[in-house]
Amino acid sequence: MPPALVILAAGLGSRYGGLKQMEPLGPRGQTILDYSIHDARQAGFSQVVFIIRRDFEEAFRARIGARHAANPGLEIRYAFQQPDDLPAGFSSPPDREKPWGTGHAVWCARGVVDRPFAVINADDFYGADSFRRLAQFLNITDPRAAEFAMIGFRLGHTLSEHGSVARGICQVDPTGWLARIEEQTSLQPDPAGGARITRPDGSSTVFPADTIVSMNCWAFTPALFPLLENQLITFLRENGADLKAEFYLPAAVGALIANQQARVRVLPTESRWFGVTYREDKARVQAALHSLHEAGQYSSIPPFP
Repeated sequence: MPPALVILAAGLGSRYGGLKQMEPLGPRGQTILDYSIHDARQAGFSQVVFIIRRDFEEAFRARIGARHAANPGLEIRYAFQQPDDLPAGFSSPPDREKPWGTGHAVWCARGVVDRPFAVINADDFYGADSFRRLAQFLNITDPRAAEFAMIGFRLGHTLSEHGSVARGICQVDPTGWLARIEEQTSLQPDPAGGARITRPDGSSTVFPADTIVSMNCWAFTPALFPLLENQLITFLRENGADLKAEFYLPAAVGALIANQQARVRVLPTESRWFGVTYREDKARVQAALHSLHEAGQYSSIPPFP
């Protein structure tokens, strides 16, 4: 069974100032996820699962889903990240407005995904090489095994000039397996290269430019879902009353590795990531996409209104 592509598209885009997953950025009206779907199809993916929120379902289906549903050989499915979709015995605080995070979003697709699958962000451009590597892994992995993979990007290729970013800093063992992943927020470009975190007490840590980071570009099997649910239950017991706490996918995967419940192969890529964390990133992303079209890489993607 060809793999599925699960796209995290339920984010609020608070730092960007709008729903960037539907923002036309390509020279002919394409969104970033249009490029991801194109590259995934070229790599052999046959199903796309959009994880969205009910409050913009109609606009998303009309603006994004409809144009890909017309592609022959591509199945489109939807899952919904709802604050009250939680494991039995838990409920969302009445005043909570934020989604529960990327780990919860993937868990919300548990009833829709029935095959090995990749997970990506809707607003990140990963490059064709990333999807080829994901497909190669998923086509040979045991769909019942808790053996996963992650595309490893170089930190220096993933920073924004316009503000801080959060990245999953990775430690990779000598045999290519992920040993540890730690979510770091407030990463700022460092003048010497790489990125720096400065703490309130004035101390700082610098991460070299070639540090491998997670950009939420994963390969999983359905064996993830019960493991993820157990992690979500632990998270809710400790943080369920916090209106801003989020259940991050990298943190959940890191816990599975630490508990020896799963293994994650790191698939390094030299692809250059780009995305729109901030509104000011838009011009840079548009220029990068224009260059790719000029080079003929995406000449087969149709224009979109």
